[in-house]
Amino acid sequence: MNLRKRKRGASAEVHTSAMNDIMFFLLLFFLIASTVTNPNVIKLMLPKSSSGQSVSKKTITVSITKDLKYYVDKKEIPVADLNTTLLGYKSLATELTIVLYVDKTVAIQDVVQVMDIAQKLNIKLVLATEPKG
Repeated sequence: MNLRKRKRGASAEVHTSAMNDIMFFLLLFFLIASTVTNPNVIKLMLPKSSSGQSVSKKTITVSITKDLKYYVDKKEIPVADLNTTLLGYKSLATELTIVLYVDKTVAIQDVVQVMDIAQKLNIKLVLATEPKG
């Protein structure tokens, strides 16, 4: 006859060390990924849009601030030199797209002026917007 005490029920243990490792690696990945992103240095209030946009391989950014200062790839240029600057970028890449960042308080005539220059140089142009919501 067996007179030893028997354990009543099984012990329920959860080992969370593997889950802690995974959570640490995910946190580290997101911290590194957030530092690699390229934020816009020029602060603009963009208009909102519900549709998406596609961008080709070689893009340059043209920004117009509310003070009507023109920037091409974060370098301020006078509006009179915009045509020659974009022509220089056009000679470097065959398929070029301009991503146009315009403050929503800028008059439409200034936007159309950049669109006309892009049309004359046969450069694709995309107007940057913020998603709604």
